[in-house]
Amino acid sequence: MAARGRNLEWWLLLVGVVALVAAVAFAFKVQTEMADFEVYWTAATRAHHAEPLYRPSDEHYQFKYLPAFALALTPLAALPLFVAKRVWFGISVALLAALVALSLRLLPRPLRLPAWVIVAATLLALTKFYAHELVLGQTNLLLGTVVIAALALLDSRRDRAAGATFGAAVIVKPYAAIFLPYLLLTKRFRAATACACMVALALAAPAILYGVRGNLDLLRAWWDTVSSSTSATLTNQDNVSIAAMYAKWLGVGAMAESLTIVTSLVLIAVCGAVATAKRTSIFPEYLEVALLMTAITLLSPQGWDYVLLLSTPAVMILVDSLPRVSRPLQSLTLACLATIGLTLYDVMGRAAYARFMEMSMLTLCYGNLIGVLAYLRFRQIR
Repeated sequence: MAARGRNLEWWLLLVGVVALVAAVAFAFKVQTEMADFEVYWTAATRAHHAEPLYRPSDEHYQFKYLPAFALALTPLAALPLFVAKRVWFGISVALLAALVALSLRLLPRPLRLPAWVIVAATLLALTKFYAHELVLGQTNLLLGTVVIAALALLDSRRDRAAGATFGAAVIVKPYAAIFLPYLLLTKRFRAATACACMVALALAAPAILYGVRGNLDLLRAWWDTVSSSTSATLTNQDNVSIAAMYAKWLGVGAMAESLTIVTSLVLIAVCGAVATAKRTSIFPEYLEVALLMTAITLLSPQGWDYVLLLSTPAVMILVDSLPRVSRPLQSLTLACLATIGLTLYDVMGRAAYARFMEMSMLTLCYGNLIGVLAYLRFRQIR
């Protein structure tokens, strides 16, 4: 444990340096970027005054999160927008450091590769997603860190606290609700109960400001906003969901929708099979939660490419497992990670990058990586 603690301190320092470089690199863009954060700040300002959150007049920049998230951000609404941006940017950089460091800290020991190799490979594969997240002022770093914190609580067998933390992740982004059936499937009933209670509390909390009827109206407006805006995003080149993949290949329609449903069910079945397969590793929950964090982006119809930063723990366990798999699987994993990390818009150019994204190559790469994760469990490697 002492060695593990020293490793954590070392990598916290390294990630802190990386985060500082990121902060310097992106600080000059804060004034004109962080468009998504402006959406959150506007919603928080409206929540502070108990005003409607979901307005069609916002068009592309509609708020699509649960009302509880706007409520949680009301302290930032007390700040001028340019100050709030800087605060959120600083929080996001700290969360980036925490996500990488905690993912490494929880990675089941003994490590098969040096820690610096694991971190370097992860940064190589995912830095473009981290960067995009920071420029937009998004919330996926917060989501990932909350989920990893819940995983740490599972590791220490604090099930109720872990469940409540998974529930808090739902406030950040609703598709984190995927962890509730996972807790039930793995018979973590105390954690599942705490998770359900936290979600119920989050759904009810806005009634304090809006009243019961007003809160119900908000929830209805949230659902209408999310459901009505999904189809228009499916052919966006940055959407890497399963639904977007088929929409790009076949066009929006019945065939694409049917294939999306079938493929999504297969992915859910794989996640369920992994969670219920025989466990032989010291900390099997790491792979299971890492798999679900990766699957979230593919399952959500609005799975933007930068949300793939949630695959941070999955990439770490894949890299660390390379010495224990066959040469063909090593080659497949490395090829997918290289494709994910090295396909940069600024390098490829507009036309080539657009074609690359229209072919849904990122989605296909992650489908292969999910298959390797499942292989690690079924062969009892992890």
